[in-house]
Amino acid sequence: MLKKEFLLVAVILFGTIGSVAVAAEPQAPGELHGDIGFTYNTLHVWRGYLTYGHHSSVQAFIDLDLMGTGFGIDVQTQRANASGSNPDGLGYNNEQRWDYTLHYAGAFEADQTWETRYMVGYRYFNYPEMDSHTRNSIDLQEMFVGFSFPKLLGIPRLVPGYVLIKGWPSNSDTWVGGRNPNHGTYAGWGHVFMLDYGLPVSGLTAETPEQILNFHVETVYNDGADPRPGGGYTDSDWTHVLFTLSTDFNLGNGMIFTPALSHQITMEDDATRGVSPDHNMTWASLTVKYKF
Repeated sequence: MLKKEFLLVAVILFGTIGSVAVAAEPQAPGELHGDIGFTYNTLHVWRGYLTYGHHSSVQAFIDLDLMGTGFGIDVQTQRANASGSNPDGLGYNNEQRWDYTLHYAGAFEADQTWETRYMVGYRYFNYPEMDSHTRNSIDLQEMFVGFSFPKLLGIPRLVPGYVLIKGWPSNSDTWVGGRNPNHGTYAGWGHVFMLDYGLPVSGLTAETPEQILNFHVETVYNDGADPRPGGGYTDSDWTHVLFTLSTDFNLGNGMIFTPALSHQITMEDDATRGVSPDHNMTWASLTVKYKF
């Protein structure tokens, strides 16, 4: 799919964690809430793409809810734990990325079968080591809208969701625009279909009497949007299925530790036209964040 996981229930980003995160419970007006955190990934898989080869990566992030207005700002940076050249030939340092997101979240039909939580937003992907105003630019942009339906299936904590993404290169005639050797660009659409389930189990400590195991599955239809600058080209097709298991450990004083295990089945695994040369990929993520 387009890059980074973005999870309709509080990410990946379709980037990211996200991945994507759609509307959590509304916050009280007049109060600033947010998360500040750090993530270590044993592999960096972004929207189905193995972006840093088989190297691990780190991410730092801050996500702010602006006084309960529904508006929020998310900033994160990510880099490979590697040096030298990567499969794209641009060098790992050049492909370190900053993501800037402005979003609005809300809900309607509360407590009804058709209760809908939504998030709409704009995201800018900036590669600071690459000149944003020349043909070497690989900066990207996207608009997204996501929906989740917490009561639709009638089973507590079983939540279907959907995200629509429209991406485009920040500059035309660049590595991610018209200059891609295989004529692929980032000017396309992405469709993410998701299902989440929170399974309550007995807590591991006296301070946490109940633990929630979060199961997430998604499949992606990529309608011609390929973010790889080195010549990849993903045609309109189903690209992959992703399974993730995660849980939160409350460490007290606003600190939360979240381990996650993910497995991806890649349906387009051609070295040139597919999203990854590896048909099956498994990786782990460790996130520590301060919630306020």
